Amino acid sequence: MNKGAKIGIAATAAVVLAGGGYGAYALLSGGSGKAEAAKPRTVLAEPPSPELAASGAKAFLDAWAKGDLAGAAKLTDDPDRAQAALQAFQGSVKPSAVHLTVGGPTTAPSPGAAKSASAAPSGAASASASASAPTGPTGVLESFKASLEFADTGLPWNYDGVLGVVKMSDNTAAVHWAPSVLHPKLKTGQSLSVKPVYAAPSSITDRNNKPLAAYPSLTGLLNQLKSAAPQGGKPEDAGTGVVITNDGGTGTPEKLFTIKEPKAVPNLKLTLDADLQAAAESAISAQGKPSSLVAVEPSTGNILAYAFSPATGQNRAFSGGTAPGSTMKILTSAALLEAGITPTTPMPCPETTMVTGRSVTNDEPGAHPDYTLTDAFVNSCNTSFIEKGKDVLKPNSLPSIAKDVFGLGLVWKTGLSNFDTDIPVESNMAGAASEFIGQGKVRTNPLAMASVAATVQSGVFRQPVLVPGMDQVKAARALSPQVAQDLRTLMTKTVQIGTASVVKPALPAGSGAKTGTAEVDNSADNNSWFTAYSGNLAVAAEVQGGGHGATAAGPAVSKLLHIGNK
Repeated sequence: MNKGAKIGIAATAAVVLAGGGYGAYALLSGGSGKAEAAKPRTVLAEPPSPELAASGAKAFLDAWAKGDLAGAAKLTDDPDRAQAALQAFQGSVKPSAVHLTVGGPTTAPSPGAAKSASAAPSGAASASASASAPTGPTGVLESFKASLEFADTGLPWNYDGVLGVVKMSDNTAAVHWAPSVLHPKLKTGQSLSVKPVYAAPSSITDRNNKPLAAYPSLTGLLNQLKSAAPQGGKPEDAGTGVVITNDGGTGTPEKLFTIKEPKAVPNLKLTLDADLQAAAESAISAQGKPSSLVAVEPSTGNILAYAFSPATGQNRAFSGGTAPGSTMKILTSAALLEAGITPTTPMPCPETTMVTGRSVTNDEPGAHPDYTLTDAFVNSCNTSFIEKGKDVLKPNSLPSIAKDVFGLGLVWKTGLSNFDTDIPVESNMAGAASEFIGQGKVRTNPLAMASVAATVQSGVFRQPVLVPGMDQVKAARALSPQVAQDLRTLMTKTVQIGTASVVKPALPAGSGAKTGTAEVDNSADNNSWFTAYSGNLAVAAEVQGGGHGATAAGPAVSKLLHIGNK
């Protein structure tokens, strides 16, 4: 309630009174001749009377409506913030006329509780949201009706609002300032402005015009696309509207009122494939554990399917952020190959090694001193990668190649919010060594790891997208042809003779893959990871507590690869 907050007072003139050989300053002396300091107005604990509250609300609304923004701000308990916000509103929304009418006292169920605004008149926009106004003993709520006109439309923007009115120490009323004074949906850290808006599509289909409504994992995406059309459409198709945006630039703008109608969009084709989507939903729901999967087309970056379970929970496929285990060895191998290691370079596999004070072991028992890079990769030897990585690589080697070649850590705009992979640059090799095997502080998800397999398959990073035509960020450089071929050979051998050879059903001939078994703190069960490609299709999956990568995630991926990209 900003109790005790100072609000604006008139400027005080200091007058030098000379005489008798001395000087004095008269500060608002009140005519007594005795100098006294002006007392700032403060908010009182007692509420204003109904009559005082109504007059205070009306004075504020009248000043705002006639464009006296400085005068309106002075009628609040925070004039500086109020004036800045009112001026920003006028400058960004640019209404040609503002009509504001006091509606009378209203109530809220509890202090700070939400108040639903009533429906707007027929043909006008309406608002229903919470108002951050003081309630209870320190203030009262006054409703008001707003009607804003715009030069580009004859239809007014009508909405209901709420003002909190408090009593001040000089026995006047003041509007308690909050962003919701401007509009009931506006919160701290948000702004109102006029932006280009695009029509929501009349229908949303897969790439072959097949409906997508039957798939549980897509519910959030479809609702988002129906309620807020994708941004970045053709300029000639855009209309204009009043929207709420987050000041940090995150999230999707929320449209409140359409000033100029956008061109109708008859249908929106997503990059998804309904047949692969059906298989993805089935493969993930069969796990019986939290899990997710993403399928990507390497030649384009188009996302062909994604699914997550439980479907009512977090979209783990896009927004998850967990350690990927040994699937990260694809990137570590790329860094080693670029550092001069070859598939036949010796990479002994000791039974254990030490990393940051703890012993690291392998799934495969015993020591294998005769291993090469190929052996270490196909058998997923942790100690080989840690030892060789500490000898050859630098703390920033893995984060650098991940970002510069595989596009991980860049900001992706897929059409749906996602977590961008995080591979921190460690200060020393002890910390970096854990990242070489996909542990430590590495955090990623199936969207990113499907993209990794797609990059190996095609040799070039193409950022995954769901909505055709969206901007795709580019990686700084591509894999050299030799490194790309060596990675494909390593992943193919993993399917033929390595840890992926036990996946049931067996992967299609010519597939390349990498398993991952990620240790999780405070959990007895490891997470299962698997990423692979076959033809023009790359798929990655994770299963929480699923154990070895070939046991749980592998069969889910194999199911989609057998359907293929047709």
